[in-house]
Amino acid sequence: MIRIRPATPEDATAVAELLCELGYPVGADAAAERVRDLQATGCDPVYVAVESERLLGLVALHWAPMLHLEKPVARITALVVSAAARRHKVGHRLIDHAVVAARQAGCERVELTSANDRGEAHAFYRAQGFEQSSLRFHRALGS
Repeated sequence: MIRIRPATPEDATAVAELLCELGYPVGADAAAERVRDLQATGCDPVYVAVESERLLGLVALHWAPMLHLEKPVARITALVVSAAARRHKVGHRLIDHAVVAARQAGCERVELTSANDRGEAHAFYRAQGFEQSSLRFHRALGS
């Protein structure tokens, strides 16, 4: 049975592996530190999907107050399901959990960004009720 629970620093090795699958290589020590730091803010929860103590996926959120909106927005900052667990409703469960957590935090919407080349992910997000509403731009800040 799949359950969703808060991530802990002890999940670091599996979290690092999942982030690598998403295209963001990170070591276990750095993953542990990031999980610890994010969980400590009170507005950046990280949840993992677990079955028989094996991590299948994760979702990271951020509660973001907005000047132009009455209530905060929940941003999904990371969502990944291990290749072996895809197509088994793990992503659905993580999204559902994120929506419940966002409501409990008083957010009025959930948003996420996705790289242009992730067509399968885009189809998944649409199937989960997300709509494309904007373009995202970024600018790197060199040293």
